Amino acid sequence: MRKRSPTVVPSWYHALMAMNLRLSDDEATALRCKAAEEGRSMQEVARAAIAEYVSDRPARLRSAIERIRTEDAELLDRLSR
Repeated sequence: MRKRSPTVVPSWYHALMAMNLRLSDDEATALRCKAAEEGRSMQEVARAAIAEYVSDRPARLRSAIERIRTEDAELLDRLSR
């Protein structure tokens, strides 16, 4: 049996090549509707969602909420009554 040499993939391939994203029918419909609603392509909407997901925005938001909760605890307590 002939031994196969390992496949060598150029380093640029992973940075520049397209990716297939398999969505359920419901996910694809929701993405299509959102893209049409915003007047953007499905790709643009998906890329923006991914960018937001991987950003540190949620951590900054949690930190800001916690800071307000701590610094303004008395005010928040009075407002809740």
